[in-house]
Amino acid sequence: MYRPRRPPRSAFHELDDGLRCHVTRWGEPSPAPLVLLHGWMDAGATFQFVVDALARERYVIAPDWRGFGRSGHVPGGRYWFPDYLADLDALLDRYSPDRAVDVAGHSMGGNAAGLYAGARPERVRRLALLEGFGLPSADPGGAPVRYRRWLRQLRVRAPFRSYADYGEFADRLRRENPRLTRSRSAFVARCWGRPGADGRIVPRGDPAHRRVNPVLYRLEEAEACWRAIRCPVLWVWGDASAHVRRAAGDPDMDRRRACFRTLDEVTVTGAGHMLHHDRPEALARVLEAFLSGPAGGERTGCG
Repeated sequence: MYRPRRPPRSAFHELDDGLRCHVTRWGEPSPAPLVLLHGWMDAGATFQFVVDALARERYVIAPDWRGFGRSGHVPGGRYWFPDYLADLDALLDRYSPDRAVDVAGHSMGGNAAGLYAGARPERVRRLALLEGFGLPSADPGGAPVRYRRWLRQLRVRAPFRSYADYGEFADRLRRENPRLTRSRSAFVARCWGRPGADGRIVPRGDPAHRRVNPVLYRLEEAEACWRAIRCPVLWVWGDASAHVRRAAGDPDMDRRRACFRTLDEVTVTGAGHMLHHDRPEALARVLEAFLSGPAGGERTGCG
């Protein structure tokens, strides 16, 4: 199994609503840590590969969002996106109350980070969005169907599939993402899984996350937040990601780009959507080059 070069440490904190939040930390505590935000069904601990590949030591924290990893589950399984922003705000009060931080968010974590950087622009020094550029715009006319689907799902308990052991779980992860090496898949399996009551391995995330979100995605709201961001922003794509194919035919992408005052884009070759698992060394180089720059600046263009 993968052996970390920079040993991780765990901490648990109580959030404002009493929920327990797990945070993985690397390096010696210092003001203004680098904050890494994971995506759906991931956990902060799997940024280990990127942290190990950083050329220089720095203080890094990676929380598990509520209902994921080792953080607490919301009673009743009701998860709302604004709560992720509130959780991040509370964690920054604890880890960097007086200084802006660098933030890199992947997928769902990137979408939350983009909204937060607009709502709290004074708290983010530089922002890297890793395949987290917003969701496809939703048709409001689909709201009745969406609500009906959500109401049906509330009445059905749908647990995750279990696995005989961590090895079987790791094999499944490699089938879903063939770019994940055997040693890294074994590491991710232990970050994502835990023994159930019967000894079989089950994913740590709350199965309630599989329910459809009854609230339609409002692109206009996201764009308003992006326009309020004051720091430099970097979009990072994986060249083999489905997001690249979707974006190629999405007329909204240039409109989204235009919302950011200072935007650069980088493509990581040989990476799919899970680029922090697929090409962590390349991603670490991209992030360090971006984060080493000053906090301000004018728009530098895309491409």
